[in-house]
Amino acid sequence: MMTRNIVKYAALVSIVAGLTGSVTASQAASESATLDAVKARGELICGVDTGMPGFAFQDSSGEWKGLDVSYCRAIAAAVLGDPQKVKFIGTTSKVRFTVLQSREIDVLVRDSEYTLARNSQLRLMEPAVNFYTGQTFMARKSLGVSHVKELDGATICVLTGTTLETNIADYNRAMKIKINTLLFDKPEEAFAAADAQRCDGYTDDSGSVAAARSTMKVPEDWVILPETISSQAQGAFTRYDDDQWTTIVKWTHGAMLKAEALGITKANVDELKSTSTDPQVKKFLGVEGELGGALGLNNDFAYQIVKGVGNYAEVYDEYFGSKGLQLPRGLNELYTKGGLQYVASWY
Repeated sequence: MMTRNIVKYAALVSIVAGLTGSVTASQAASESATLDAVKARGELICGVDTGMPGFAFQDSSGEWKGLDVSYCRAIAAAVLGDPQKVKFIGTTSKVRFTVLQSREIDVLVRDSEYTLARNSQLRLMEPAVNFYTGQTFMARKSLGVSHVKELDGATICVLTGTTLETNIADYNRAMKIKINTLLFDKPEEAFAAADAQRCDGYTDDSGSVAAARSTMKVPEDWVILPETISSQAQGAFTRYDDDQWTTIVKWTHGAMLKAEALGITKANVDELKSTSTDPQVKKFLGVEGELGGALGLNNDFAYQIVKGVGNYAEVYDEYFGSKGLQLPRGLNELYTKGGLQYVASWY
C-alpha cells in the first residue's frame, strides 16, 4: 500500500513539475517579447515629452537631451551596448499611455506620475522612479500672491489629460476657492500662453515649473509659490504583461544609483573596470559574476550604462542641478543623504 502511494505521489510531482515548466516557458516567451523586438530592430523606441527643459528637449542642433532622455539612452546602452541607438517619439499628455499600450513605443519615460488608476486600470507598471516631486505653482509677481490659496479667481495654464486638473479641482473644493484653468496639449504652448499673459501662472511638478520659469522672457517676473498640493513619483512606464522588460528598466535605474553610491562616474569607469580590486565594483562592472545573464543582457550592462550616460548624480546635475535649472536634489538625493532614491542590493 505504501509503495503504491509513493508511486502515485511521484507521478503527481512529475505532472506538477511538467505543468510548472510549461508555465515558466510560456511566461518567459511572453516576458521577452519587448527585449527580443528591440534587439531584432537594433534600436529602442522611447516615448518622451514633446519639449520640456530638464526632462526632454531638443537643442539647437536637434539633439534630444534631458533627464528622461538620458534614461532612454541608458536602457539602449544596457540592451544594445550603444546609448545612441534610440528613436525618440514626442508624446502629449493625452496620448502618452495609448502609444505605449499599442506598442508604438517600447517604454515611456515622460515626467509622468505613477498612480493607482494607471497601474490597475491602464495596466501599466512604473519600475523606476527617476524624479520625486509634487505639484507646485508659479505666478506672475505682479499678482502680489505669496501662497497658492491666494490664487482664488486667477487663471492657471495647465496641461490637459494629467492629474494636475484633478488636483486643482480637489484643492478648490478643500479650500473653498476657485482657481480657473486654461488647458493645453503641449508644455511649450502653455509656456507661451503664460508669457503672453493669457493666464496668471503655470502649474506642474516642481521640475517642470522650474523649466517653465526658465523659458519666460523675464524669469524674474515670476515667483514659484512654496506649497505643493500633491506628491508625485515620476519615472518610466512599461506594459503590465512584460515582466522581463520591466525588470530591465528597473535595474537600469538601479545601475545609475548604484554607480553613484560606489563613486563610479563616466570619467573613471574605464579605469575602475581595469584596476579596481573591490569585489562590489568588479561584479557591478561585469568583470566578475553573471549579473547580466538573468536579465537577458551582457554581464557588462551596468558598465555600458555608466560609460554611455553616467551615474544618477551626473545626469541630475546636468539638467536640474548646478549645470541646469538650479533645482536642489531634495527628495532625489540618495537615501544616505536624506533623499528617497534607494540603492538596492545587487548580490
